[in-house]
Amino acid sequence: MALRFRLCARAALPEGGLAEFTVDGVTWPVLAGVIDGEIIATAGVCPHEDVHMVGGHLEGTALTCPGHGYTFDLRTGACTHDPDLTLRRYRVSEQAGDVWVELI
Repeated sequence: MALRFRLCARAALPEGGLAEFTVDGVTWPVLAGVIDGEIIATAGVCPHEDVHMVGGHLEGTALTCPGHGYTFDLRTGACTHDPDLTLRRYRVSEQAGDVWVELI
């Protein structure tokens, strides 16, 4: 069963960047932003070694982990270095100016 929660107001999301959000009851942060016109929400830690992804290098839709340089495609979560690694993506919806995320 998915945990659905209000993440933030739509206006709080950076355009062309990512912000880190803390979620009550969840041990890892959520990264979210508007990339190429799409609201993206993803796990805020790298699946390689649990390094926080905030501050990683973002180029287009590619996010590189600041810890060990693993790069992930934010559209799919796929890692460009290791096909066995995937950065978890979350379903996002917008309602009345708010962004809602489903952690699954």
